[in-house]
Amino acid sequence: MSATATKNVGIRAGSSAVEPPAHPTYDLKTVIRLALSEDAGDRGDVTCKATIPVETEVEAHFLAKEDGIVAGIALAEMVFIEVDPSLKVEWHRKDGESVHKGLQFGKVQGRAHSIVVAERVVLNFMQRMSGVATLTKAMSDAAHPACVLETRKTAPGLRLVDKWAVLIGGGQNHRMGLFDMVMIKDNHISIAGGIANALKSVDLYLEKNNLQMGVEVETRTLQEVNQVLDYASTAKTSLTRIMLDNMVVPLSNGDVDVSMLKEAVKLINGRFETEASGNVTLETINKIGQSGVTYISSGALTHSVKALDISLKIDTKLALEVGKRTKRA
Repeated sequence: MSATATKNVGIRAGSSAVEPPAHPTYDLKTVIRLALSEDAGDRGDVTCKATIPVETEVEAHFLAKEDGIVAGIALAEMVFIEVDPSLKVEWHRKDGESVHKGLQFGKVQGRAHSIVVAERVVLNFMQRMSGVATLTKAMSDAAHPACVLETRKTAPGLRLVDKWAVLIGGGQNHRMGLFDMVMIKDNHISIAGGIANALKSVDLYLEKNNLQMGVEVETRTLQEVNQVLDYASTAKTSLTRIMLDNMVVPLSNGDVDVSMLKEAVKLINGRFETEASGNVTLETINKIGQSGVTYISSGALTHSVKALDISLKIDTKLALEVGKRTKRA
């Protein structure tokens, strides 16, 4: 792997059609070990030790309890391998494919103790990732022809996992962190003494350090958009994208006014990529997507995710009976 690749991925071929995004320092195996360690503590699974003979073998099935897009299958395999490489895992779905309530979409066979120890960590990853992927898929479909991006508003320690789920759901990744893209936001602009000063400083920094990367600047008004365009017309710049922040205005009837956003896109006239941000919901994103912007970013994809309900059951017949009784399968 290259120096910018995610470290120690170890994904089995065929389990995921979507590779995890690249990161120079993120180690998925370390994240998995931490998740297992916080569950096991210093004694391990005392309930398993008390109730399950060590050599008992079982077969457990993954059961979807609601409709959605499944994600985290490749990561689940990594967890099972970390707990017990002898476990045999079989899937009837791949990452990014749809599941429906009541569907058994995979199974794991082997030592019962190992399966139960891995169960909660596997499900925590899969349920969160599937929730992210499900919402991303819905937003991406509604936003067309614009592309949907997430933000850095991810769960601490799960940055790559959350962004991987966005890719699985059909979205695209915004910057991975502070290191791979210049993003000039309002605080940078205030400290630098204005948009032109901030852009000039970035251009000088990148040239001095021989760096090539995307550069985005946040604008909040049409006046600021014009300030960016004025600078770009008089200086050689590395600027690649203009963020149009909170130019989607919510209305009292629940609709949104995108006239300011459209005007900004018209001013930019294809000279730079554009990104709409603010007041983005599943209900508003279709209208925003028709405004002509290149991208639409939504923090809600990862910071307010609703997990997709998935379980791992050894007695699937009883699990389905209970699920039907509670309307969850």
